[in-house]
Amino acid sequence: MTGFTLVWAGQIISVLASNMTSFALTIWMFQQTRSATAMGLMSVCFMAPFLLISPFAGAMVDRYNRKLMMMVSDLVAVTATATLLLLQATGQLQYWHLYVTVVIQGLGASFQWPAYLAAISVMVPKEQYGRANGMMSLVDSGPGVFSPILAGALLPFLGLTGILLIDVVTFFLAIGTLLVVTIPQPETTAEGEAGKGSLWQEAIYGFKYIFARRPLLALLSTILLLNLAQGLSGGALFAPMILSRTGDNSVALGAVESAWAIGGVLGGLLMSAWGGPKRRIRGMLLGWMVFTIFGQILFGLGRGVTVWIPVAAIAAMSFPVSQGCSNAIWQAKVAPDLQGRVFSARRFIAWFVDPIAPIMAGTLADYVTEPAMQSQTWLSDAFGWLVGTSAGSGMALQFVFSGVLWIVIIAAASLIPTVRNVEDLLPDHEQGPETVDLPAEQPAYGEQTAEELV
Repeated sequence: MTGFTLVWAGQIISVLASNMTSFALTIWMFQQTRSATAMGLMSVCFMAPFLLISPFAGAMVDRYNRKLMMMVSDLVAVTATATLLLLQATGQLQYWHLYVTVVIQGLGASFQWPAYLAAISVMVPKEQYGRANGMMSLVDSGPGVFSPILAGALLPFLGLTGILLIDVVTFFLAIGTLLVVTIPQPETTAEGEAGKGSLWQEAIYGFKYIFARRPLLALLSTILLLNLAQGLSGGALFAPMILSRTGDNSVALGAVESAWAIGGVLGGLLMSAWGGPKRRIRGMLLGWMVFTIFGQILFGLGRGVTVWIPVAAIAAMSFPVSQGCSNAIWQAKVAPDLQGRVFSARRFIAWFVDPIAPIMAGTLADYVTEPAMQSQTWLSDAFGWLVGTSAGSGMALQFVFSGVLWIVIIAAASLIPTVRNVEDLLPDHEQGPETVDLPAEQPAYGEQTAEELV
């Protein structure tokens, strides 16, 4: 746990600096383009290479030293940031340069996520998976508490060049923590041996593993549907909606982002101390429901920071719970020497729609909902009383619609036995299928028909 905590601390500092860069560049990008579609294209440029290389990155995480794979992800990311620093320092930075560097960042991130999740399985005991995942969620949310404030305070003095330079330096700090920590390699299992072959075969094996286990596939399909529904709003419209409704008020955007980050920190601290419910699938379903009520429906209905700040904080608190429970389920069910390729396949399937979702959301906002809500149309007549008819109202309506779809999907998933009983239908990886204890009324996983599982 000491080694894991040291690596975690290095990541916290590095992500703080990266978030400062992201905050400054988000405002700069929107002011340059005034387009939700252009903002959404940023996500596409990250997600497309991330997904394409992800199965191979996962196979490499299982095949090679995991510490090395973590360092590769950081080195690729710092290359992208250093490129932006050079362009900014020489006065040549243009908005399309961000698209290129985000592609590079996506390539690096494809190694990072499976490597860090797989490292948890070999660095901490199974009973601590929930807490370790809670700590990792703090890497995502914790720096966001201070990064908008620090970026806003330092930009007038250091400029974008100084912010980028800080980001580059902290990347090497994160790499330094990895150099002094021992990360054990997982023991080889029979399943791991069966999955060996060429890099292509090992990349494909992650998908075969999931498709051969219907409970995991059903759980993953639910997440895919949720991500598809979130494509109506999602991160692509978060900043544009707030900026549109507040007249480009960067202070308001920073306040809401900080509230989101504070909520994420509180949720991460909760998971770190608590570890999540014993029945992890319940934690996932409950976390999803809280997120959609507050983070989509009420967030879309809000018209100012007095609403956005509290609902963003509550929604963000739920995310570490649902994500931590989800990760703990997969870490318990998948053997450690398979986790790199299985977790990469898992993310590929779950995020399959993500490269097109931001474009869908941005295009829908730019050409349909925003013009319709600001003019006399059936859409403004039907929903104007709900979200208003000013700038940003169309994007707000997309948040509300997305939330309603989430509620329908979550309710349906909670009624499907294959999803609800995923923890009973599959044994933990150290048990083997013959030793798993199942409720008396349920046959072992291998004895069930496809119809019963679905």
